[in-house]
Amino acid sequence: MELFNFENEHFRLLLMSAVFLVAAFILSVWLYRIMKRILKENKNPSWKNIASVIQYPFKALVLLIAIVFIRSHIGVTDIYGIKIGLILYILFLTVMSWLGISIVKAIKIAVIAGYDVNESDNLKARKMHTQMRVFERISIFLILFITLALILLSFETIREIGVSLLASAGIAGLIIGFAAQKSISMLLAGFQIAITQPIRIDDVVIVEGEWGRIEEITLTYVVVAIWDKRRLMVPVNYFIDTPFQNWTRQSADILGSVFIYVDYGFPVDKLREYMDEALANNPWWDGNVKVLQVTNCTEKSMELRALASAKDSPSAWDLRVKLREDLLEFLRLSYPEYLPRTRVKMVDDEPSSSKKQV
Repeated sequence: MELFNFENEHFRLLLMSAVFLVAAFILSVWLYRIMKRILKENKNPSWKNIASVIQYPFKALVLLIAIVFIRSHIGVTDIYGIKIGLILYILFLTVMSWLGISIVKAIKIAVIAGYDVNESDNLKARKMHTQMRVFERISIFLILFITLALILLSFETIREIGVSLLASAGIAGLIIGFAAQKSISMLLAGFQIAITQPIRIDDVVIVEGEWGRIEEITLTYVVVAIWDKRRLMVPVNYFIDTPFQNWTRQSADILGSVFIYVDYGFPVDKLREYMDEALANNPWWDGNVKVLQVTNCTEKSMELRALASAKDSPSAWDLRVKLREDLLEFLRLSYPEYLPRTRVKMVDDEPSSSKKQV
């Protein structure tokens, strides 16, 4: 057949293209292995995973460069009216966007690898995880936005429309800005949270009366994992505009409080002595803080507040529950007569002289 004749120009071009593509694929694999070997020599173990994250966009980029070289050598400009240069340009932008996103993810993996949020004192780790997650989302958004804009501007029709609308860009900008002011405010709030960090990943907060942990921070909303496994979705600007409680702002350790109500005659020192014994046998107490004080008095009872410290908020919850049980059991067994009681005084208003004498 004439098609497979070496003297046939189309066959020679086809064979040369195939050789170039195979060579490009081999080159991409070779370069990837060299890069993987270099990254493995790094002392940080997280760098070993970077090569696997960027391998596919890297190989695709090498193959695309080979295709561009083949196209420039052959000199083909269009096929059936389709511009080859435009298609390659769009593919190049797509692959570069893919590679950019992969690099951002690889950088995040490398940075947060040395920070474990599962440690007891994880303040610095939560800070780094929060910053990297927010900056990752912002970077991916900007990469996709710029890529899409460049792809749209590559079409002549869209460019002409853009030039014709340039005169009314001021009015259009005002309309778009007014319509998107909430989205823009949320985006700016996301930047502010990443920098100032009023909240971090795994922070313990009270939002809208609910106790929970910060599970996820995005550009537009924050996910709070409630203690009963519900999820509270909160707009990100809520944490800028509205007061809320952050129990782990400065450190992971936390104080747990238990309130006990007893009669006025109760010997507080006895309960204080027993509290020392109860905390010594409490596995969730970290050994730092133990205080029992009279914090209030009402017409019916005294209010006692027991304070004890734990290494983190889950431990503080278990600490409080166990301590409350122990103190109540001590009162029930040792001093049941001093449990809160209601006093009633019976008053006889009838004069004694009017009573019948028997």
